[in-house]
Amino acid sequence: MRPDFSRAVDRPIETSVRRRAQLRRWLPALAVIVLLASGLVWGADLLRPSIRRDRVRTTRVESGPLEASLTASGTVVPAIEHVISSPIDARVLAVLRRVGDQLKGGDPIVRLDTSDSELVAEKLRQNIALKNNEQARTRLTLQSQLIELDGQITSKDLELQALKAALASNQALAKEGLLSQEALRESELKAAQAAVDLGRLRQSRVNAEATNRAQLDGLTLEMQSLRAEDAQQRRLLELTTTKSDRDGVLTFVLDEEGALVRKGDVVARVADLTAFRVEATTSDVNASRILPGQPVSVRLDTLVTTGRVSVVEPQMQNGALRFEVALDEPDATWLRSNLRVDVQVITDRKPRVLRVARGPFAQGGGAQQVFVLRNDRAYRTPVRLGVSNFDWFEVVEGLAAGDEIIASDMRDYESAPELRVK
Repeated sequence: MRPDFSRAVDRPIETSVRRRAQLRRWLPALAVIVLLASGLVWGADLLRPSIRRDRVRTTRVESGPLEASLTASGTVVPAIEHVISSPIDARVLAVLRRVGDQLKGGDPIVRLDTSDSELVAEKLRQNIALKNNEQARTRLTLQSQLIELDGQITSKDLELQALKAALASNQALAKEGLLSQEALRESELKAAQAAVDLGRLRQSRVNAEATNRAQLDGLTLEMQSLRAEDAQQRRLLELTTTKSDRDGVLTFVLDEEGALVRKGDVVARVADLTAFRVEATTSDVNASRILPGQPVSVRLDTLVTTGRVSVVEPQMQNGALRFEVALDEPDATWLRSNLRVDVQVITDRKPRVLRVARGPFAQGGGAQQVFVLRNDRAYRTPVRLGVSNFDWFEVVEGLAAGDEIIASDMRDYESAPELRVK
């Protein structure tokens, strides 16, 4: 007897069976969808720009004091440099020293031609001899005049005394009626005339003495002037062999023998290399911010010394302001003449600000874009930086204390909002 299958076929399928059948039909599609979604997520992450942590420098934002400053470029120069100039118009006969030579005070440097100056000196010596002769002759003439006047005064004085004696005798005779009034009158006139003549002679002697004294004083002044010129000329002749007036190093010398130099032309410079100062330049936009007395930091790599602005030149040259820095340690061992250094003039001090170490990530103050590290990601973040100095930028906004940022140059990623950090 055959089994009856009609009933079994017509019996309804269970719900769990249908679900398993549907799941088997949809499972491949779901797997494909999951794989596609995973691929999109991981693929996007793989396509996102990435950097290696060991290839970048990072720094953290911290709180602390900050000295605001502006930057200038500087050159180390000797604190004292003596300029030796030509005392006369001359030619260079010999160059006795070369640039870089160590000099002692009194060492000769350049010898100049002195033939013309020696002629002038010889003429001055002759003029002095002539003036000496003139002065002696004037003095002798004065003595002769005074001797002659003294003789005339003595003679006139004797004559006056004789006339006075005769007048006294005549007056006695006239009283007794033995002499006429006319003879008495004549005797009185002679005595009076002799007194006048004597007074005139004495005044002539005073005038002659004063006149001759004035002549001698004039000759003395002329003599002093000639002697001063002679001394000056002799000094110039001594200077024609230019000498160093101090210990130092020869930094410049006119080394072309036979060259013509004019009076006042620089023929050599001698520098004292035991002490230095700094000549600095900065943009003229900083002119109002640089004042004498401001503290200054001078740096060469990791070597630092301090100082103060000593001189600010009043005029700009080619859009640049020049100023000088007096160093607190002018004899620092690392200072060298003509050494290029970085100069920062401190314009303000802030006791406590958010700050971040300087680095290539920022070119200056104002709005900047930096990458902030969080876990294994670096997020591009807009920030605003304030004042700065050699070591720090002030953080005005956009960062908080403890934030870690990439301090390296990130201009290659300036359009990336986010970076993977491996």
